Amino acid sequence: MTLVLFGHPFSSYTQKVLIALTENATPFDFRCLGPDQPDNAAEWLKRWPIRKFPLLVDSDRQLAETSIIIEYLHLAHPGPAPLLPDDAMAALDVRFMDRFFDQHVMNAAQHAVDGALTGDPVKRRDGMAMSVEKLERAYAWLETYLTNRTWAAGDTFSMADCAAAPALFYADWTHPIANGYTALRAYRTRLLTRPSVMKAVEGGRPYRHLFPLEAPDRD
Repeated sequence: MTLVLFGHPFSSYTQKVLIALTENATPFDFRCLGPDQPDNAAEWLKRWPIRKFPLLVDSDRQLAETSIIIEYLHLAHPGPAPLLPDDAMAALDVRFMDRFFDQHVMNAAQHAVDGALTGDPVKRRDGMAMSVEKLERAYAWLETYLTNRTWAAGDTFSMADCAAAPALFYADWTHPIANGYTALRAYRTRLLTRPSVMKAVEGGRPYRHLFPLEAPDRD
């Protein structure tokens, strides 16, 4: 059976998995979750009432949580571009950076997005303040870490970079990366010129009006 992925093309975490699938040209059927596809939403909620996406379905197995999905693809549907190294210690480095980008970049930016979605000016202000504080800490750490590195965890593109691409894409929209963070800005640029990332960004382009902080006229 063909893999089925439930998600939305503008969702950062959906994009994370889409990038991994594209890197290995893994065949899959995409089921977009939106008001125009009620049948997709009904099946998704039946399968995963936790109401989080993306969700990957492979025959009688279904998987939630993006890092688990990518690890599963690595094991069950390997391709020419392994996103985790065979060496256990090197794989641990990939997993750490994957979690860093999810927890300390993407989730940090989400505070501002969530505050804006409420429509409450106070919550919008407080959410943005929290995002700025957390993102600045993450940016400063990443600037030092990424100096003299091409990719997030080693010399090859990995699961960590799948996480980094959408995280830094939206984080920079939320709180722009300062010009002084030259290594971090260069890394974000490298990510956005990667074909798999470019495809994910283009897939989400029609939905930019949904970004509650107003999408900048770039990228």
